[in-house]
Amino acid sequence: MVAFADTSVLSRTYAAKTRSHVDPNQEMIGLGAANLAAGVFQGFPISSSSSRTPVAEAAGAKTQLTGVVGALAVALLLLLGPNLLEDLPGSALAAVVIAAAIGLFEFADLRRIFRIQRWEFWLSIVCFVGVAAFGAIPGIGLAVVIAVIEFLWDGWRPHYAVLGRVDGVRGYHDIKRYPSARLIPGLVLFRWDAPLFFANAELFHQRVREAVAQSPTPVKRIILAAEPVTSIDVTSADMLAELEQALRESGIEMRFAEMKDPVKDKLKRFELLERFGAASFHPTVGAAVDAYLEEHEVDWKP
Repeated sequence: MVAFADTSVLSRTYAAKTRSHVDPNQEMIGLGAANLAAGVFQGFPISSSSSRTPVAEAAGAKTQLTGVVGALAVALLLLLGPNLLEDLPGSALAAVVIAAAIGLFEFADLRRIFRIQRWEFWLSIVCFVGVAAFGAIPGIGLAVVIAVIEFLWDGWRPHYAVLGRVDGVRGYHDIKRYPSARLIPGLVLFRWDAPLFFANAELFHQRVREAVAQSPTPVKRIILAAEPVTSIDVTSADMLAELEQALRESGIEMRFAEMKDPVKDKLKRFELLERFGAASFHPTVGAAVDAYLEEHEVDWKP
């Protein structure tokens, strides 16, 4: 964990500086192959170095040949002058490393993060304190756990919207952002801006029912604008089946618009695609609205 975290962070830092591309998978393969070879020949564990790399970069290193040159230089020093650096103070070597590595501290980025997203700033500070107080492994573990909790929290309570038509603006938009948006009589356009999974399935069900209850006209159909929904699991699939049945019993049709093909494939595996029917899926929100206006003979101009 320490080796991969060190290599990943260091490679991304220098990729940003040199405006080059870094493939994390390639980094992982290279790190694994190097450690496998080191294990076969009883060598030390191998990773990048957040101290040697800045020193090499400060000295003008440009390619991976730097490591070979450094290894040859150390070998020559051991063979020809093993006592040459005997009296060099350890503080001098430390100063070289510190002077080179201090450039890795991104204070400007921390100030920017604090200004635009304080939650992420404090998250980075907690992770830094975790490494300093508990050591590398527990600190990295703490950072991973907090990041997963943050992801689940954002996915658990995502943004959602009831959509309406805004004069002078193409498409359908959040009526909270556009209070003057026109609603279609008997129709609710509902958008959920997150994947559907076990943590937010019940909340989705609740928000859809609230949108139906708050409609100013009796609802005949609800269209789920599913373009932001990138995935669905078994729990949320069961919830959709229950929701569709409950709405149907209340005389309300449920339709989908702009659902991605991979999500449709999952609905097919969950045996819901045939249950909902091919007519329940529309390529765009506009097509779904046009179908509703035609089927229910509603006089409304987009």
